[in-house]
Amino acid sequence: MMEQWIRDVNAGDQEAFGKLMAHFRGMAYAVSYDKLQDAHLAEDAIQEANLEAYLNLGKLREPAAFPGWYKTIVVRQCQRILRRKCPTAVPLEKAGSLPQPAESVAELAERRETAEALRSLVQDLPATLRVPVQLFYFYGYSLQEISAYLGTPAPVLKKRLYDGRRKLKSALPVSNLASMFSELYEGGANMLHIVNGDVVGDMLRQGIVQGEVLVWREIYSYGPVYGASAGEQERLIRARALEEGLGIPREEYLAAYAEQERRLGEFKRYDEIVLWFEHDLFDQSMLAFLLHWFSGRKLGRTKLSLLCIGEFPGIEVFHGLGQLTPSQLQTLSGTWRSIGREELELGRELWEAYASADPLRLADLLEQERQRLDKALPFAREAFTAHLSRLPSLSNGLGIVEQTTLERVQGGADTPLELFRQVTDQLHMLGMGDLEYFRYFELLAQEPQALIRVDGVEEMKEAESAEGAAMFRRVPEFLKRKVTLTDAGQRVLNGQADRVELQGVDAWLGSLRLGGHSVPWRWDSGAGRPLRI
Repeated sequence: MMEQWIRDVNAGDQEAFGKLMAHFRGMAYAVSYDKLQDAHLAEDAIQEANLEAYLNLGKLREPAAFPGWYKTIVVRQCQRILRRKCPTAVPLEKAGSLPQPAESVAELAERRETAEALRSLVQDLPATLRVPVQLFYFYGYSLQEISAYLGTPAPVLKKRLYDGRRKLKSALPVSNLASMFSELYEGGANMLHIVNGDVVGDMLRQGIVQGEVLVWREIYSYGPVYGASAGEQERLIRARALEEGLGIPREEYLAAYAEQERRLGEFKRYDEIVLWFEHDLFDQSMLAFLLHWFSGRKLGRTKLSLLCIGEFPGIEVFHGLGQLTPSQLQTLSGTWRSIGREELELGRELWEAYASADPLRLADLLEQERQRLDKALPFAREAFTAHLSRLPSLSNGLGIVEQTTLERVQGGADTPLELFRQVTDQLHMLGMGDLEYFRYFELLAQEPQALIRVDGVEEMKEAESAEGAAMFRRVPEFLKRKVTLTDAGQRVLNGQADRVELQGVDAWLGSLRLGGHSVPWRWDSGAGRPLRI
């Protein structure tokens, strides 16, 4: 019935929406009153939640996820009302009649220590036990909801919750474990999840997690990036480079940057911030930036957590979280781990080295801190080594992206679309999107010494001077056009000519600017290190 109502609503039936809301009104009121302790405010929260649900119901891909999705909206509206409420002023003459704390400072401290110990022990449970325990006790999901989320039968979940409690009781001397869990319950409403793309963000908002979701919109793997001293001037330089290289409008980028900065600056509003990232350079550079940012702030009561993966069962070539279905993504909810000083410090060092114009600084860090990195940030070394391999090689001046592209053309890939698929599959550690890859591609096709040729080159020349989106989006049928190696491209691929000397180069790597027919740095693939010329 619920799923039919949702289909009817999406077809324009407002009466069906009324039936849907009436069906869930009891749950909504119980949740909102529990949060607000005021009947009128609870009604306000429900009205605002219903409006938000109505406006966004079309984005819900799986109708079966509606209960958790709607509950998340109700809780979020309650949190907004709580933030709007002003503290009540108490007259001085009545201050003495206020109830006194029931616990002493020592008792409060002891209870907090016990709670932290319990959290730590839960984190150490096997994933099959940890996830149900976190979802049931920490975030308040019902067995039925967890069963739907994880695809695990309710009887199996009951057994796992029992096993989890038994393990915790044996490790922690708490007389009433259920009471302790009750005190830890957060409802998930006061959390912020930072993710790398709209696809993942939209799925998380469908009830997979509770709390707010912030999509981090940056491409740190392209264009100039800066360290702790970055200011307005550096932002303008970056905005101009992104506009000229990738076609991202300057004002649009600056506005998004300001909004992200504002949202991040409010981090102390949240009990926990979870970073959802992947194994590739696109994500690892984002992660390094955020760890660097948080390392310079006093976190207070805000807890930082990290979910970072490089593979998923059943997916042969894992590009990222956006490949997962909502049900697959749900299995990851609650499996994040705490971020401590080690991760923050390494993130700060990584970002400062990545933002340096000296590639050896990053190469030395990856080599000297191998053990620390592999333990705390296990995907960082491979991702940032892939970044360094984008430098022009000693042998022919091609970076790893250009080298792979020419090899694939020689191997038979003969359209831009097929090249994009094959190159990004092979170089998945870079995490390139279409804007970034086709910037490399277009430079290879640049006359007069083009290394590849695309049918319709005259149209491409005309498009080069046009303003707006990248060329691959401006030229009609660009993705299906025929691509071939030129004689110059074949000579460079054979090591008989040098791409930098022949064609020139135009690239940003971190804050290192490479331009023209002579560059100060090369990539020594034999040594696996940058080499200063």
